Amino acid sequence: MSEEKQTKDKTAARDHYPVLPLRDIVVFPYMIVPLFVGREKSINALEEVMRADKHILLAAQKNAGDDDPATDAIYQVGTLASVLQLLKLPDGTVKVLVEGTARAKVLRYTDNVNYFEAEVERISETLGTKTEIEALARSAVSQFENYVKLNKKISPEVLGTVAQIEDYSKLADTIASHLAVKIADKQDVLETTVVSDRLEKVYTLMESEISVLQVERKIRSRVKRQMEKTQREYYLNEQMKAIQKELGDTEERDDIAEFEEKIENTKLSKEAKDKATAELKKLKQMSPMSAEATVVRNYLDWLLSIPWGIKGKVKKDLEEAQQVLDAEHYGLEKVKERILEYLAVQARTNKLKGPILCLVGPPGVGKTSLGKSIAKATGREFVRMSLGGVRDEAEIRGHRRTYIGSMPGKVIQSMKKAKRTNPLFLLDEIDKMGQDFRGDPAAALLEVLDPEQNATFNDHYLEVDYDLSNVMFVTTANTLNIPPALMDRMEIIRLAGYTEDEKVEIAKRHLIPEQQQAHGLESGEWVVEDSALLEIIRRYTREAGVRSLEREVAKLARKAVKEILTSPEKK
Repeated sequence: MSEEKQTKDKTAARDHYPVLPLRDIVVFPYMIVPLFVGREKSINALEEVMRADKHILLAAQKNAGDDDPATDAIYQVGTLASVLQLLKLPDGTVKVLVEGTARAKVLRYTDNVNYFEAEVERISETLGTKTEIEALARSAVSQFENYVKLNKKISPEVLGTVAQIEDYSKLADTIASHLAVKIADKQDVLETTVVSDRLEKVYTLMESEISVLQVERKIRSRVKRQMEKTQREYYLNEQMKAIQKELGDTEERDDIAEFEEKIENTKLSKEAKDKATAELKKLKQMSPMSAEATVVRNYLDWLLSIPWGIKGKVKKDLEEAQQVLDAEHYGLEKVKERILEYLAVQARTNKLKGPILCLVGPPGVGKTSLGKSIAKATGREFVRMSLGGVRDEAEIRGHRRTYIGSMPGKVIQSMKKAKRTNPLFLLDEIDKMGQDFRGDPAAALLEVLDPEQNATFNDHYLEVDYDLSNVMFVTTANTLNIPPALMDRMEIIRLAGYTEDEKVEIAKRHLIPEQQQAHGLESGEWVVEDSALLEIIRRYTREAGVRSLEREVAKLARKAVKEILTSPEKK
């Protein structure tokens, strides 16, 4: 296939022209552009052009930041231009309007010291294959339409002008002048003398720019949607606040202001205060409706609701303690004596350091009620924590905040319930704990029950140290089936079973009055003889404690109530 090539003959005469180095712009032929000139050499060059009424070569600098470029720092190929208008500004700079006429190449620079001057040769252009250049021109115009749609900086009128250009060289140069590409890429287009190659390069640059612009458009629309959503939420929240204010709902307070006030007024440790402040700062930057904001808000609620430095008043009267223990428990003399010794040492030293009490005995002998009595005798808040069936270490230490629905462990939860830093903690059924793949809760209790370590108890949820050294721990167990490391931290106090005489006394002092009140019986309506109690204890109950005896006494009370209500005299 023969290729029809045409050559546009441009005068290739050599001549001397002033050179104007340009920053951040490449001027193409047929392009009219205003330039602001401030460098002395450049102003001198323009004055020479106006004086001699000749053309000037516009060549781009390789480095835009270079104020005084050397001749080798200026591109060799530029555009010969005529000066249409020149205006001197008050600040000494010159505004000039130029129009590119033809491509030209610098052969050599002259020795002119006042301005850049060079021997310049005009560059002739080759069109290339006619059919190929027509196809490229159509594709370029079509692609330029797509580019203008995406790039809002280009006026739509430019599209109409480009569509009417029949000169392929002018078409390529006009499109290239409107593309927002690097100087090096534009210079490459300027230096391409074959028009078909130039159109192809312009087409490739547009293809690349369109891809980038499409991505930018997607990002902008996504950001815009997000902003609209955030603004809508803010607007609705403000409306809701205004409505609540109109309705007189003045109790609704700003969460963040409330948290700031609590942080200021709560006696937090330095570590806890730093953590609370950091989380509050994070909360301020979040959208109030986001899921993460709810997690942070819950965390701050927990951190600020547990007691920090709030101690309850502890009673140190041993006589009163003795009376409380005697009034609520019959017998158990050795046990009461050991408890009073323990309380006496604490009262004397004002410290809780010492072994943890562990009450071991069969069911029903009063271990749990002894714990309550100790709390009452010392004036401490009583908190009971049942460990029976606990198999997960997180029950003691809490879950990490990364889990959905995470909460602090039972120790911190109980402290929140107690509202004091020095309650009495009764850890019930410590021998009934299990262990499985989720961890060993008994191992987690080692830190809690060690007086040397529990001053820096670290819950997984709170992630800050919490002081448990003022808490009085009492544990209960039915057997000594307790891990050795845990047992080593406790002093075992054994509660043996009650004798028959003790059971009779307990029944007379506690069980019968309680059942009489529970069943609505008045004094004198129902009497249980000692011999009857002994018979019940010997024949109907065989136990170390008194729970079965209590049930049998309750049965007698029910029968007495029925007898009273169904007797003929009542009718």
